[in-house]
Amino acid sequence: MRKWLFGNLGWKLLSLAIATVLWLVVAREPELATSINVPVEYKNIPDDLDISSGIPDRVYLEVRGSPLRLTRDNLQDAAIVLDLSTVAKAGERTFTVREQNLKLPSGVSFYKAVPSQITLRFERLVSKTVPIRPKFSTGPTQGYAIVASSFNPPTVRISGPESRIRSIEAVSTDPIDLSNVVGKTEIRVHLSVGDPQIRLRSDAQVHFNVTLEKRDMN
Repeated sequence: MRKWLFGNLGWKLLSLAIATVLWLVVAREPELATSINVPVEYKNIPDDLDISSGIPDRVYLEVRGSPLRLTRDNLQDAAIVLDLSTVAKAGERTFTVREQNLKLPSGVSFYKAVPSQITLRFERLVSKTVPIRPKFSTGPTQGYAIVASSFNPPTVRISGPESRIRSIEAVSTDPIDLSNVVGKTEIRVHLSVGDPQIRLRSDAQVHFNVTLEKRDMN
């Protein structure tokens, strides 16, 4: 036992001294404050509700800690996480940013958020089917005219907050160029809802079938 305790005593004392010095260096490190721009994450959104207001995606946080803790690499995964499972009905709801809402690395403490609160407006989530309207960037070549056109499929399904869905009568295409089209052709085009709060439940691309005929200029 004595041999185990006092064997290599010099190395053991040196290790203890180094550990003590490192502890004193860390303990004496001044606490610093810094501001970081972090993403806002939303979880547990109710299935029958949707957010109809603008959705803040980033918030400034003032955090504090030692210089070793406040490095860019150490703070890169910091985020605000708002749990929406307590939202039970349509209307406005204000969430206060608190330490329990944050993902922060060990040794970093939260001081304040700007803004300190996030207000969201919830509406009933609804869906409906609407027709598609073509949008043209360039019309037919001179002397030609559209005599028939159709979409396949002819309609699409959209969903979103009730008030916004109510105002959508149709979904348009990205601009279609007909300048080089002669006769009958099929064009695959992308759809544009035009409202960031509205989502397509159908394929974002459809087939536009169009027939152009030369018109008699006499």
